[in-house]
Amino acid sequence: MKKVLVCGAGGFIGGHLVTSLKEKGYYVIGADIKQHEYKTTDADKFYQYDLREQDLVRKLVTPDIDTIYQLAADMGGAGYVFTGVNDANIMHNSALINLNILEAMVKNDIKNVFYSSSACMYPSHNQEDPSNPLLSEESAYPANPDSEYGWEKLFSERVFLAFAKNYGIRARVARFHNIFGPLGSWKDGKEKAPAALCRKVAQSNGEVEVWGPGVQTRSFLFIEECIEGIHRIMESDCNFPLNLGSERMISINDLALLVAQIANKDITIKNIPGPMGVMGRNSHNKLIKETIGWAPGDKLEYGLEKTYAWISEQLQK
Repeated sequence: MKKVLVCGAGGFIGGHLVTSLKEKGYYVIGADIKQHEYKTTDADKFYQYDLREQDLVRKLVTPDIDTIYQLAADMGGAGYVFTGVNDANIMHNSALINLNILEAMVKNDIKNVFYSSSACMYPSHNQEDPSNPLLSEESAYPANPDSEYGWEKLFSERVFLAFAKNYGIRARVARFHNIFGPLGSWKDGKEKAPAALCRKVAQSNGEVEVWGPGVQTRSFLFIEECIEGIHRIMESDCNFPLNLGSERMISINDLALLVAQIANKDITIKNIPGPMGVMGRNSHNKLIKETIGWAPGDKLEYGLEKTYAWISEQLQK
């Protein structure tokens, strides 16, 4: 039985990944600064460690581990990333975690790692047109991310690939595009648009506030397809970053209306000033199709139904 380590196992994507890896028959070690807020972990062992602490990472990472899935990061939705007040912590905390993990991998001769990057690392000047953003993998340079979170992700991609080159590590990198689903942040200021809108619609008696003009566009990937994509990328021979997202683009106002339709509610949208990031973002999936012969489909309605039902349930507690 192969032993794997999931860093960030107390988070939304990490929690789902732990469950999936257990279902595939792995011995799973989870680590995070916090326990999972919405479920009991399925990990065989879980360590509540601050991965910024080098001594704890050295204790956690042992030579018998086959693969590390590195999802631990200081991150959140627009209300956390784009206000500017968390920039120093985002850059310092996430970079420190990544450097600690890679150093421990080298010391213990661990050769397999997955790193979760983000679409936020793409140049902001390619995302000004909500109808026609450019996010193909080769468009990453010249670099100009729209946030310090994006700059840190870009830097950390390069760190993982540099360690891969110099130390013979088999690194796989995916650029996540707005992953959503049950068991994630929905009311703590770190929630992303789908969860925030599900909460707002569930609590609404008619009016729902949307940050920005509402014409800004995004694509959203349901958690089930994200997890499948992680597995497929890890099994592939691809040694360069790939987009992992849906190609279905939707405006934030239309997303709110779609949630309302799922909830069977009539709403009025009130667009208000607020952090919103770039005007247009959508996954470009040509390279992932060519490279691994697979790309995510369109599960937006299905995923929103699941997410809305779960958040409505939370509100009843």
